[in-house]
Amino acid sequence: MRPGGYFDSPWPAEDGGPQRLQTAPIASAPGLNLRPGERLACTTRHTLLSTMTVLGAPGEVYLLTHSALRARLGVPTTVCVERIDPISLQPLARSPRLPGGPMWPGGMALHRNGDLFVVYGRYLHRLDRQCQPLASLQLPIDAPYNSFVVLDNGMLVTKNLSDTVAARLTVVDPSTTARACPDLDCPEPSIARLSAMGNTVYVVGVRSIFRYHWSDVAAQLVFDAGWRFDYIGATGQSYGWDVVLDGQHAWFMDNGHHRYLFRMVGAGVSPTANRLLRVSLSDAADHQALDVCGAPGGSITNPPLVDLQRRIVVGYDSANRQMQAWRFDPALRSLMPLWHKTGLGCASHMLLYPATGELVTNDYRRFGEEVVVLDIETGQERGRVRVGGLTQGVVFPSVGWGRDFYWCSMGKVARVFVQ
Repeated sequence: MRPGGYFDSPWPAEDGGPQRLQTAPIASAPGLNLRPGERLACTTRHTLLSTMTVLGAPGEVYLLTHSALRARLGVPTTVCVERIDPISLQPLARSPRLPGGPMWPGGMALHRNGDLFVVYGRYLHRLDRQCQPLASLQLPIDAPYNSFVVLDNGMLVTKNLSDTVAARLTVVDPSTTARACPDLDCPEPSIARLSAMGNTVYVVGVRSIFRYHWSDVAAQLVFDAGWRFDYIGATGQSYGWDVVLDGQHAWFMDNGHHRYLFRMVGAGVSPTANRLLRVSLSDAADHQALDVCGAPGGSITNPPLVDLQRRIVVGYDSANRQMQAWRFDPALRSLMPLWHKTGLGCASHMLLYPATGELVTNDYRRFGEEVVVLDIETGQERGRVRVGGLTQGVVFPSVGWGRDFYWCSMGKVARVFVQ
């Protein structure tokens, strides 16, 4: 079963759910289970900027795309949702071009009420399963909003993307598609996407990580003044990106400021190495920070991955093409290096099949996008296929309905499958 606010499917939202575990459910998506003599193959389709796919009822696959050229001309951009054929990727139903505004990859999820919700630009849209609009809400700040999470109580929470002014949280009632309570200004700007567990929202600001709890009595989010960690401190690091919530700890990486245009390789800005950060959910004073690889100019734009079953944490440095795995001992709060790969152009959100220990990531090389399946215990490569995108993917994959998954990389969407 998925978290309470989401439709019960193998992958109803980005990263599989609001905790951003990026982990396939064993019962409905047991794994690729690549065997000797088998290989990865793919079907691809050119698109406008692809952000993510999500799954609905059996056989339903939804694709989110948006325009970009309009932004370069100073014209508001638009967003589109398609229900696509799960094999051919061709559209079976399509929304009209929906208003967006300022450009930034948005987000899409299937709510437990059965409707699709999209946040893109400064709009929230509600659609039926045939991609037809039901309602829209213009969000209060004229800036791009960085996707959303659904709480267990069904409420949608979104915020504007900002590195200069305080981020503002907006809570939307899914039954009315209207704001459920007054907006809340965060104590600092925030670039990262929100994460949530239960009815608690976690925000990675540009200096610290903090959280809000939904109060039924107050009928709004309430700031938790007792849980906050200043992860920047006196360092020369830049802001963090999305946080993974494993139930006991929050995990994220910093040095998120970069010069990404077509690829993350070499796009770091800060002269320091990027770090993996851990914060206890019960006590923010219990935290630690480790260099991912120690190389200068380290940078990322996405979260690490946590394998709950094997107690493995995987971080990476996209700017320097390195990936590091640690074994985490929760009793000792220790991270022991497990394996390290160099020359791996990883930058996208990832997928984990826990039943088979298969980790799906990307590798940007020879000016093209390849998708790689690694053994999470050893780092050994199990399979690879070139999906052909000229840009290095930094967005969202999803599991498929069989021994397959979907990969978005800006100008393409791909179905990768075992052959």
